[in-house]
Amino acid sequence: MPKTILIAAMTLCGHIGPQSFSSSEDRQHLEYWRDRSDASLMGAATLRDADPEMRGSGGILKENRIRAFISASGNIPFDGRRAFLHGPPPLIFTAEHLAEPLQKRAGSRAEVLVADTEGTGLNLKQVLDILKKKGVKTLLLEGGGGLNREALKQGIVDELLLTLCPVISGAPSAIPFVRSGTLFHETGLWHLAAHRAGKFGEVFLHYKKNKEIP
Repeated sequence: MPKTILIAAMTLCGHIGPQSFSSSEDRQHLEYWRDRSDASLMGAATLRDADPEMRGSGGILKENRIRAFISASGNIPFDGRRAFLHGPPPLIFTAEHLAEPLQKRAGSRAEVLVADTEGTGLNLKQVLDILKKKGVKTLLLEGGGGLNREALKQGIVDELLLTLCPVISGAPSAIPFVRSGTLFHETGLWHLAAHRAGKFGEVFLHYKKNKEIP
């Protein structure tokens, strides 16, 4: 399976949105890891809320780098979204019964692929297997909270790249790093591999999974 790295910037109270609060240094940090991975996978809610393109450093969209979205509901907006206007067509993973109508809506703007359902989401190990067959060795998971929950719950995450930002948000619309659902990781599952302080008060944390804990 591809090495899977979950990357996120969050407030001191553990929220990742909906407002953007990270700095230019964190943006460069994200682009650095995009440059060093073969693909990015993002939840459909983040696409709907933020209109991302997943560009690398210098604003480049590499022709051989995969951009992918995942949606158990098939709720993907295409019209006017930058991800479908520039660069190679993204992949979209969805449930089998939604794939055909979603592909018709997408046309040539995206390639729709099927993944089995897994609880409230989709089977991410199956998604990884498909991406591996497409040449992906390192995958960057870019949120949001629903994808983060499913990825951690299904045990596919090998590393965590967390930017802790000096911001506190108590807004009712604030999005948690992990959306609600049954999830608990015992102490010792993750070990701190690296950390550094940023120029704007952020702390960049790099955790790796402790392979000795199943």
